[in-house]
Amino acid sequence: MSDHVQPRVDDAFAELIEPYRRELHLHCYRIVGSLADADDLVQETLLAAWRGRESFEGRATLRSWLYRIATNRSLNALRGNARRPQQAAHQLPEPSRLAEPLWLEPYPDSLLDDALTAPAGPEARYETRETVGLAFTTLIQRLPPRQRAAVVLCDVLGFRLSEAAPMLDSTPTAVKGLLQRARTTLEAGWDEIAAPPSPRERELAGLFATALETGDTDGVLSLLTDDAWLTMPPEPYQYQGAIAIGEFLRYRAMLRGAVLHAVPTLANGQPALGCYLPCQNAAIARPYGLVVLTTSPKGISAITWFRDTSVFPYFGLPRSL
Repeated sequence: MSDHVQPRVDDAFAELIEPYRRELHLHCYRIVGSLADADDLVQETLLAAWRGRESFEGRATLRSWLYRIATNRSLNALRGNARRPQQAAHQLPEPSRLAEPLWLEPYPDSLLDDALTAPAGPEARYETRETVGLAFTTLIQRLPPRQRAAVVLCDVLGFRLSEAAPMLDSTPTAVKGLLQRARTTLEAGWDEIAAPPSPRERELAGLFATALETGDTDGVLSLLTDDAWLTMPPEPYQYQGAIAIGEFLRYRAMLRGAVLHAVPTLANGQPALGCYLPCQNAAIARPYGLVVLTTSPKGISAITWFRDTSVFPYFGLPRSL
């Protein structure tokens, strides 16, 4: 009798936790900054929940229990995964500044809709667009892991201190201390947070793509704000202003020896382009990088260039053109 009942119980439990998969994926991404790692961490979380289903006593909600598992798995992954940025293949022009290396991948908008269905709790401090934007995501990646997790749990998702403390194997007082230190850092960098989207956002992305595909560097520069930045996570090189960015773009164009093809997409709630470089000996173009644009009413305020093309399938971008 029990042999027939057990599979039904297991199936019922799996069906119960499956609706949380998307929001847990975004949660893990916010903490670790990697799409592939978020995939693995969600699988680990759901498997750990299934294996430990008999220990779930119902004192916390099922959602809180799953978030506790996902948070701890993510923090463990950060402790055991000391990434190093790839070295640039060529000597780059002198940057405006060198930042601390930051491991970060873009997040496809196609995954955001399902992930954001759960409303934020009463303690949330940020609007949804801010928390998925690339600028905010970059900023929290610069926090120490436990501060980062505390901000995501309390200020982004809106869990109360009493709910977040067990998820971090801590106390409400200790979590409050983590939040206070993290908020000081976030407020200091708040000027870098992207402005709300302007009506020109789609137009700017289209003009940028056209200039990129025609090799019109001056056209790209004409779309930028005076204080625009170009960054390339995880590399530390950062360029600000038309002169520095123009020097970088012209140098890269000279190395490529060909204009890029651009396919529009969306990442972190922002316009993005999958860029392809034509092959010299074949009538195809291979993935070259993914560009995410941050816009303001005055123009494009940031270009974030991701060289890791392994993220293309997440965005539905083809492996070749």
